[in-house]
Amino acid sequence: MTVYEILRVLADGKFHSGEELGQALGVSRTAVWKHLQKLDDLGLEAESVKGRGYRIEGGVDLLDAEVIWKALPADIKPLLSVLDVFPDIGSTNHFLMSEKTGSGEVCLAERQSSGRGRRGRLWVSPFARNIYLSVSWSFNGGAQALEGLSLAIGVAVIKALEGLSVVGLSLKWPNDIYYHGVKLGGVLLEMSGDVSGDCRVVTGIGLNVNMPVIAAEAIDQGWVDIYAVAGRPIERNEIVVALLSKLLPLLAGYSDAGFNDYRQQWLSYDAFKGRSVRLLSADNVVRGVAAGVDESGALLLQTEQGLKSFSGGEVSLRAET
Repeated sequence: MTVYEILRVLADGKFHSGEELGQALGVSRTAVWKHLQKLDDLGLEAESVKGRGYRIEGGVDLLDAEVIWKALPADIKPLLSVLDVFPDIGSTNHFLMSEKTGSGEVCLAERQSSGRGRRGRLWVSPFARNIYLSVSWSFNGGAQALEGLSLAIGVAVIKALEGLSVVGLSLKWPNDIYYHGVKLGGVLLEMSGDVSGDCRVVTGIGLNVNMPVIAAEAIDQGWVDIYAVAGRPIERNEIVVALLSKLLPLLAGYSDAGFNDYRQQWLSYDAFKGRSVRLLSADNVVRGVAAGVDESGALLLQTEQGLKSFSGGEVSLRAET
């Protein structure tokens, strides 16, 4: 028995006696009590009331692979080959990158111990509060065929959330999801294989859903979560279904469609359109006015030297202050 098995029972927020938990899990009441103490490590607390038993007040919004699969539209299911949900993992992206995965393999986790964002930044990953999702897909044509992919995925994420009435979102080049100037989530792409031929891309998506304030103390920038934007709770399984329903078809058709099918939509979500910005790299700062992106997804800046384009990599976009 593990603490996660007990958590599955207590996730409904109702009282369960020690005897009931023991019988359901085939262990003694003493073993149940010992495992309940481990909930602290997950940032959870079991309330104990004499004569009633144990509960986690408000319950826990756990991910469930079976629930996600059943809720996926019939035309999306053939695109999903594997769906793994881990209670705890180092990194969903790293897991798929380290495995010999093919197209349509999805990894979700309740918590990541070493999740990373762009440029290696720590991705704060409290248990059962946010979305940590990665998808593996195989492509032909190498890196050139994948130009603009991270931007297109940003569009897909916003479309998925808009379908859940999470509106008012925008995109910060190249891979951040914003709401009124603060970060809701991000996209991280990692590639392996031949840069000019067959390759595999793992797409990682992190979204703040119901971020605990204590966990958020480790975040070094302005943030917001889906509960706050929507003004109501939304189950994480529902969010995952919405994301996969947009993301899997995009990945399946991107080699043929390319970024052209998504560029105008990205421009309509551009968080920095017409604003004075700084583009930072390891040894340089370029100032200009954000002028959207070109057909390959490169950032366009109107500078004193004219219109210039910049690709991704070790550059960071900031609003001019």
